[in-house]
Amino acid sequence: MMTPPPSFTAVAREGDIPVGEGRCYEVAGRLVAVFFDGAAYSAIDDLCPHMGASLSSGPFRDGVVTCPWHAWRFRLDDGAWCDDPRLRADVFPVRVVDGAIEVAVVPRDGPASDAG
Repeated sequence: MMTPPPSFTAVAREGDIPVGEGRCYEVAGRLVAVFFDGAAYSAIDDLCPHMGASLSSGPFRDGVVTCPWHAWRFRLDDGAWCDDPRLRADVFPVRVVDGAIEVAVVPRDGPASDAG
């Protein structure tokens, strides 16, 4: 069975995310960090795979975000941890349509659970 392509969701407007910073948005039940480098937007899973810190609040420079808790660094182009590229955070496509910043997120695999 083929998986349909992800749909894009508007999360912000151009100008809402300052150059060199990130912002967190909920898209398709996931927290997504969106960054702006002055020319393009990038999106990565907001939760650091190490301890769950919010990557959107970390320093962002030269295409790399640094986790604010333990300084783990992730490349925004492919989500790879700079110290061992075998570990990755999910990255998501971003586009701008009529001034709206849109992110495409595929929900995590597996059935939804209401168990707590």
